[in-house]
Amino acid sequence: MAFAFDPKDWHVVPERSFDELKVGEVFRAPSRTLTDAHASAFQAVSCDNHPIHYDVGYAKRFGHPAPVVHGLQVLAFTAPGATLLPHNFGSIFVAFTGLSVRFLKEVHAGDTLFSALEILSLEPRGDMGEVTTEVTVHNQDGELVLSGQHTYLLRRSG
Repeated sequence: MAFAFDPKDWHVVPERSFDELKVGEVFRAPSRTLTDAHASAFQAVSCDNHPIHYDVGYAKRFGHPAPVVHGLQVLAFTAPGATLLPHNFGSIFVAFTGLSVRFLKEVHAGDTLFSALEILSLEPRGDMGEVTTEVTVHNQDGELVLSGQHTYLLRRSG
């Protein structure tokens, strides 16, 4: 038996209302191993041509075991779209309104990164609501390499 397909009804996960979200929920991204190609692509996009990011000799002269992956590239691993979080928001999503971050450890090509977003707070603001998430990125050795927060503005009803 065939059903009528409507792309407007296509969802990766069911959309949820602001009131259905829960403090403590964790949204994980798949692990990703960085390569020199990733660093080169980010260097081209960001226009950050500092040799610490690509010159092995330069990096070693300044005490680094290898070129250091751009901090903003590591931050990009916390993009909400790398997880199912924005799919849960669906049509109630209004804006990504803020972020703060601390870079805690160096990242190098060959490192595998594991990022997660955990809902810390849900603040109703009239017909809108603000969601704050803690964002973390760990490496393959379990070391926390990045920590911070994101805030999002959502409609209270869809």
